Amino acid sequence: MKLISTTLEDCFIIEPTIYKDKRGEFFESFNKRDLEKALGKSLSFVQDNHSISHRGVLRGLHFQTGDKTQAKLVRVLKGEVLDVVVDLRKESPSYRKSFKTILSEKNNQMLFIPKGMAHGFLSLEDDTVFLYKCDEYYDKESESGIIFNDPDLNINWGFPSDKIVLSEKDRKLPRLKDLKV
Repeated sequence: MKLISTTLEDCFIIEPTIYKDKRGEFFESFNKRDLEKALGKSLSFVQDNHSISHRGVLRGLHFQTGDKTQAKLVRVLKGEVLDVVVDLRKESPSYRKSFKTILSEKNNQMLFIPKGMAHGFLSLEDDTVFLYKCDEYYDKESESGIIFNDPDLNINWGFPSDKIVLSEKDRKLPRLKDLKV
């Protein structure tokens, strides 16, 4: 496993070691001991979430607040996404900065997202299967988010805005400047 730093503090791309031969390929998609050693911190994932999305579906930018903040380990099992993270930790040198990367079934990369960050992804292919491990249970009272096209964040999703498909809930998310985080 290889840990690759991103522009956001404590947020890492993880490349698994892939073994290929005439039969195909094999890799460990999750190894708690190795990941904890690489990150230098203890992890305890308690919930796995799967989503299946059509091309153009954007989910996010989501996060939980208070004692229910979540660290996540995300990956694509099938298809491809543009994955975006925004640092909401006021004490962080990367506060209010965003990072984006392509996660796909072809590159097998994962992204570790520490507590205190908003996360979203745009499905770039039909039937994209996205998996994320969370270290805290979903809590409706703690859920929050930021509108994907917040002009203060200026995230280029690389996709025509009129073709992006949002849930009604995500369409109503506030701008970052209107949140108390």
